[in-house]
Amino acid sequence: MKNIFFSLISCFCCSGIIWSQELPENKELKTEPLFKNSLGEMKIKFDESGDKFLKFGISSQVWFRSIENNPGTAVNGVPQDNTTDAGLRRVRITMQSQLSKGYSVFFQFGINNQSFISGGGSGTGANGQGKKPAMFFMDAYNELAIIPKNDFYTNKENKYNLYLGAGLHSWNGVSRMTNASTTKLLTADLPVFNFPNIEVSDQFSRQFGIFVRGDLDRINYRFSVNKPFATDRKPAVGTTPVENNGSGKLAYSGYAMYQFLEKESMSTSFLPGTYLGTKSILNLGAGFYSNKEAMLSQPQEGVFKKHDQLNLGIDAFMEIPLGAKEKQMSLSVYSVYYYNDLGKNNLRVNGIMNPGTADPNFTGTVAAEGFGNAKYLVGTGNIWYTQTGFLVPNFSNKFKLQPFVAYHYKDLDGLNQVAHFYDIGANLFVFSQNAKIVAQYSSRPLFDQTTKRVFDRKGEFLLSFQVAL
Repeated sequence: MKNIFFSLISCFCCSGIIWSQELPENKELKTEPLFKNSLGEMKIKFDESGDKFLKFGISSQVWFRSIENNPGTAVNGVPQDNTTDAGLRRVRITMQSQLSKGYSVFFQFGINNQSFISGGGSGTGANGQGKKPAMFFMDAYNELAIIPKNDFYTNKENKYNLYLGAGLHSWNGVSRMTNASTTKLLTADLPVFNFPNIEVSDQFSRQFGIFVRGDLDRINYRFSVNKPFATDRKPAVGTTPVENNGSGKLAYSGYAMYQFLEKESMSTSFLPGTYLGTKSILNLGAGFYSNKEAMLSQPQEGVFKKHDQLNLGIDAFMEIPLGAKEKQMSLSVYSVYYYNDLGKNNLRVNGIMNPGTADPNFTGTVAAEGFGNAKYLVGTGNIWYTQTGFLVPNFSNKFKLQPFVAYHYKDLDGLNQVAHFYDIGANLFVFSQNAKIVAQYSSRPLFDQTTKRVFDRKGEFLLSFQVAL
C-alpha cells in the first residue's frame, strides 16, 4: 500500500517524476538505530538516470543566549548587565535544479538574525522591532558545465573539470571558512571575520558576478569577478578609512586547495567544518579578495583619499578517523591565517543579533566597541583562527557527542594590544548534521576608548538547536 500511495502522489505532482528514495518491496519492519549518518535528501528525479532533478533543502538554527553585556548597555531602554536572549540565527530554503547534464540553477532564500528586539521589517514600531523580517535571496545563480566532472556520454570521471556560473553567488575567495557551510559547522557559529565584507559591500557574504570553479586533479579552485554592492559611508576628518566604493571598481577573488587524501564534493560552494569521521581529509589552501578604491578617508577637511582593499588567507583542514571503525571516533582541525588591508588603522565592530544600545545615564567606563555584545570583528592587520573538535567513541545508538574548542588571535593596527577570543562547547548530534544541539561559551576582550588596550572581558553562553535537510 505504501508503494501505491507514493506512486499516486508522484504521478499527481508530475508525470514521470521519480522520488530519489524508493520504499523497499519487503513490507517487513526493519529495526535500525535512531542515529544515522544522514536523513537523506529531498530530491525529485525527472528521469531514470537522475541527470534531471529538482532538489530542495530547508534549515533552521534557533538560538537561546545569556549575554554579559558591555558596560553602559540598555536593552529596550532598560539598563541591563545581563540579557537573556532568543532568536532565529538562520532560516533557509534552497532549491537546486538540473534539467540537463550541463546546466543547473541554484537558489537560496530566507532570513537571518531575527531576535526578540531586532531583525524585523520596517514599520513595526511600537508593535515590536523584531517582528516580521523580510525574506531575501542569498544565492541566485546559473551554472554551465564546460568540462563536466563526469563525462556526458561515458559517465567516467574527468580529473580536470571546469564550470562557469553567473549571478548572486557565494563562490568566494580568501579561505575555506569564507566558503563555509552554515549547516555543517564544527562550532556553534562562524567567527564572522571570515567574511571581510559582511553586509557592507556584499549581501550576507554574496556579490553579483561571474565565477569559474572546478578541479585540476587534486587541486580544487574557484575564482570570480564581482560587482560589489554600493557603499557610500563618509569618513570624519582624521579618522580611519570607511567603506566607500563610489568609483565602482570590480572586485576579484579566488581560492584553491590541494587535497592530499580524499576529495570533497563540490556540487555547491559550501564546505563543511566537519564530516563526523566519514572522510579522511587533509587540505592546504590559499585565497584572496581585491577591490581597488574600496575605502575612503578624509585626512583634512574637504580632502578625501581613496584606499585599496586586499584580503589574503592561507589555511589547512584535517579530518582523520581514529581507532577502530566501529568506534566512529574522529579528530577535526582547521586553522587559518588572514592578512587584511582596509586602510591605515581601520577597525570594524560587530555584535551578532546585538540586543544592546547605550544607557544615557551610565557614568562608568564605556568600551570602545560599544554596547551589548559588540566586539572588534575585523580591521587592518593579522588574524589567526584555529578550531579543533573530537568525536567521542560511540556511547549510544541515538546520539553522538563532539566537544570542541576555538581560539581567535587578532593583531589589528588600530589597537594597542593583541585581542584573544575563546570558544568552548560541544555538539550533540541526533541525526548527524541534520539535527543537532550545540552548547557554547565564548569569552571576548573589551578595549578602553582612550588607550585601546584591554580593560575587561565579557562572556556569552549560547544554546543552538539546528534542523537541516
